[in-house]
Amino acid sequence: MSSLSHWYNGQMCHSGTVELAIDDPGLLYGATLFTTMRIYQRSLEHPLTAWQAHCDRLQQSLSAFGWQPPDWQRVQHGAAQLGLQYPVLRITLFADGREWITGRHLPDGLAQRQKKGIAAWLADGSEFHRPLASHKTGNYLSTWLARQAAAQHAGMEAILTNPAGDWLETATGNLWGWRDGGWWTPPISEPILSGIARSQLISWLKWQNEGITEEPWDEELVLGFEAIAYSNCVVQLIPIHTVLRPSKSLTYNATHAGLQRLCGLFHSVSH
Repeated sequence: MSSLSHWYNGQMCHSGTVELAIDDPGLLYGATLFTTMRIYQRSLEHPLTAWQAHCDRLQQSLSAFGWQPPDWQRVQHGAAQLGLQYPVLRITLFADGREWITGRHLPDGLAQRQKKGIAAWLADGSEFHRPLASHKTGNYLSTWLARQAAAQHAGMEAILTNPAGDWLETATGNLWGWRDGGWWTPPISEPILSGIARSQLISWLKWQNEGITEEPWDEELVLGFEAIAYSNCVVQLIPIHTVLRPSKSLTYNATHAGLQRLCGLFHSVSH
């Protein structure tokens, strides 16, 4: 396969372009849904790939919007084909049932970030927020701009907030914090996206009878965390050692034992 291979509307394509009508709502308004998944051992059936969970979340949004569902068998076939070449797939669905699947490689320096952590920039909730936050829509301009702004402040990720200043999620994942002997994560009622990796971690933690609290992250709560991190399906878990704020930056322990145990949950399932 060419490195430019992608799957569009039932066919494998071998070019760096895709043709859309000039009045396509996906082009004009970002009227698409998408999910990004990591393919483990080149298999959609691997438990960490969580194929069905990704499809279920897409279907829930399709139903909520009243959009035409795709040919799921065709989507799975295209994903299986591209999954033989790429470890990361993005599946995009259009309102009329078309599917578009693209592949990419894991981020550069991922192992280093997982080990040493990153700095994250605290975004202004009045300026940066995800529209329709409980759905993963193609309109990701706000989060893309937030990450651009984070880079200008020497951050590798942005933390999104609400108008009250509560921390919600990062531009690309869900937040985790350790304090008082247990894990904390913002509730999806904020609203935030119910990440697939977030759901996996919650399930694993409950299975091991570990404490987990879903409450809003206000100023008092975040000041008491010993360690924080963010999760998504591609990077698994990335510690955050510094939160860059207009006033005083916050620092956290990126090598905290709790983080190591949480990371270990992914490894225990993959082996």
